[in-house]
Amino acid sequence: MDEVAQEESLAPIRVSGSYWIELTPVIVANERFYPETLPTGSGGITRITSGDADLATNAETQLLRESLRNPDLRIIATVTESFYRLVARKSAGIETLADLKGKRVMLPRNTSANYYLVAMLETVGLTEDDVTLLSLPPADGDIAGMQQMSTALANGDTDVISIWEPEPHHAIEALGDDAIVFQDRSVYREVFNLHSRASDLSDPDKRHAIVTYLKALLDARDALAVDPEPLWPLSTAVTGFTVEEIEASWPEMAFPIDIIPDMLDVLEREDKWVAKERDREPRTREELAVFIDRSPLEEAKAMR
Repeated sequence: MDEVAQEESLAPIRVSGSYWIELTPVIVANERFYPETLPTGSGGITRITSGDADLATNAETQLLRESLRNPDLRIIATVTESFYRLVARKSAGIETLADLKGKRVMLPRNTSANYYLVAMLETVGLTEDDVTLLSLPPADGDIAGMQQMSTALANGDTDVISIWEPEPHHAIEALGDDAIVFQDRSVYREVFNLHSRASDLSDPDKRHAIVTYLKALLDARDALAVDPEPLWPLSTAVTGFTVEEIEASWPEMAFPIDIIPDMLDVLEREDKWVAKERDREPRTREELAVFIDRSPLEEAKAMR
């Protein structure tokens, strides 16, 4: 089959994701490596549930939440591993992680950043109840509020922030010598996955398009590994983050375009926290395993 015929045979797909730096490989795949240019829609896996997207990215936290409403969701690739950082003010009396007890922590509730705080506190015998959680600064939308967290920290409106890049970078710059950073990549990293519907993966035409897209995503990963800088402006055009912000954040991320070996362990461990928030029983390992489908990515690898 020639290239033109192959393009014509692809079923239409819509790809979406929250506009964060973690989305960069998806943006590059959409713009440069899929047989046809795809727009990158705004929004995570709720857009799959609503029928506005066929593929969408989100952290594992949101899969655990949304899969109760939409059990048809499937993880088909890990796009990005994002290594979070807690940034705190030394002047708030914080020198060790244990010093967070009784302090004010600003974060977006019920997100991977919230869970990162929980996981880090557990390493020193603390829980969420040992800190005061603060909501995001008032702003026009959650993203705008998140982009003001570093300012709130520098102004003394909070003692600690827990959030993904580039806001930790901005906070460290704003605080200067007053900044103290807590990071443990072995405790937690955000697993930013690409999701599909099981029903689409069962449809031969839709599956072919999805597998072709995964091949494009693998190609985007390889191009970013060789020389990411020429491709960063593509991300800037969609996410709004500057090339300088992307460059500063890049060392805090990895781009496997694979399903990480401990994916099921991550889901099992984190679902205990999500279940408590949702006032339900945690799901079993067998129940959670249903949401992981490695087969489309294996087919995409075989196409290369």
